[in-house]
Amino acid sequence: MRFLHTSARRLGLPRRAVSQILLTQLAIAAGVLALATGLFLAPLSAQLDDQAMRRALAIAQSAAADPSLAAALLRSGPSPDGPVQASAERIRRATGAEYVVVVDPGGIRRSHPSPDRIGQPVSTDPGDALAGREVMEIDEGTLGRSARGKVPLLAADGEIVGAVSVGIAYDSVQGRLLGAIPGLLAYAGGALAAGALAAYLLSRRIQRQTRDLAFSDISGLLAEREAMLHSIREGVIALDPGGRVRLVNDEAARLLGLDPDSAGAVAGRPLDDVLGAGRTTDVLAGRVTGRDLLTVRGPRVLVANRMPTEDGGAVATLRDRTELEHLGRELDSTKGLIDALRAQDHEHANRLHTLLGLLELGLYEEAVEFVTEVVGVHRSTAEQVTEKVHDPLLAALLVGKATVAAERGVPLRLADSALLPDRLVDPGGLVTIVGNLVDNALDAAVGSSAPLVEVDIRSEGRTAVLLVRDSGPGIPPARREEIFTEGWSTKQPQAHRERGLGLALVRRLAERQGGTVRAGAAAGGGAEFSVVLPEALR
Repeated sequence: MRFLHTSARRLGLPRRAVSQILLTQLAIAAGVLALATGLFLAPLSAQLDDQAMRRALAIAQSAAADPSLAAALLRSGPSPDGPVQASAERIRRATGAEYVVVVDPGGIRRSHPSPDRIGQPVSTDPGDALAGREVMEIDEGTLGRSARGKVPLLAADGEIVGAVSVGIAYDSVQGRLLGAIPGLLAYAGGALAAGALAAYLLSRRIQRQTRDLAFSDISGLLAEREAMLHSIREGVIALDPGGRVRLVNDEAARLLGLDPDSAGAVAGRPLDDVLGAGRTTDVLAGRVTGRDLLTVRGPRVLVANRMPTEDGGAVATLRDRTELEHLGRELDSTKGLIDALRAQDHEHANRLHTLLGLLELGLYEEAVEFVTEVVGVHRSTAEQVTEKVHDPLLAALLVGKATVAAERGVPLRLADSALLPDRLVDPGGLVTIVGNLVDNALDAAVGSSAPLVEVDIRSEGRTAVLLVRDSGPGIPPARREEIFTEGWSTKQPQAHRERGLGLALVRRLAERQGGTVRAGAAAGGGAEFSVVLPEALR
């Protein structure tokens, strides 16, 4: 493109793209009209020649059909005042032919527009006509170039006694051709004017669409756009007015789980076909509106923003928030641990004060009983969890959650049927699932008349089954699927992260392992979440 731009300046052509396009269109229109005019004139000239030859042949045939002409030729010799010359001149004047020449079998003129040439041999060979054949041709004779028609002259008994040659001046043919040119040029000029007007209007439209840029500027912008789209660390996906994909940059392909090598192959395909049904597709298609919309695609948490374009399409940007979300959840866990430690510290201080008071009062036996009871409660909780849950990560999580639950006034207990061996394939994934469900259950159970959270986790062969029940208000049947949608939450968002991702991540983690998550009603009221993870144990 830069070479074209340099050449245009060297040749004095305009720099703006719209001007170059206009000149190119005008040159093409003029060239096409010139070619069309030439192609029209060539057959027109041949057609006029053919018409002139046929007219000459028709006049010759009419003259030869007069029996008096053949009779006059037989009874008289060559003479400027003879009957043959008189008949030929009458026919010539009546038809407007250039000449009507009658020859005898010896090729001697019996008539001619120039009487002094009567009695002389003809300048062109009359052999074909004297042999009984009719001839049409364009030839050069004593009177110049003409369109000729030659026919045999027959006597009453059918014998060939001569020939009749008629000529049409070729200047008249050229005159007709030249006479047609002005009209043809008028039509061509009108067509050129219409083409120029259409080219101007089209160039004005292109000028508005290209913002009056030069070709080199457009080429530079395209190169810069490609470099920018594939170098930024933010996903960009563009859609046309029909919801079809225009482009997907490398980062968007990575975040959306598309094959980077086939990212260009999705161009022109509907977004629903490329990504499938789900919240991510709804957000990118504009069916869900808002700023900084959260969505989960595979294992990734994404933040999406969508901006409409002037032509009715849209450009959507995607940011990876997976690590930030993990950090936020780790912060929540740390905050919960700090709260648990703070609660334990407060409770420990109260117990120490109680123990000190018993010792100062000399109630030594009561002090021993008090210490034994306190230690036994904590030990029994830990022992209860570790007896049923053999995975250390999951057991530690449940012991910590039990401490936090006790501080919030909600008993957290394991079901009698709970039993999970230490053979988990993905302990971290199950810890995330249990942690999210227990946190939600604690939030729901706080404030209920008989607060309680029960966890039932067991193995069935290689399948892990998890049930988390609470004593909260429960979930209406109509909303039991909606709660798994990204961004859906009944809680106020925290300062460091958005709400409404916990249950969505739980479902994604379960589905990634081929499992399912269901929300239902607990037997004694409240909500019950069931998670089934096939092949979760070794």
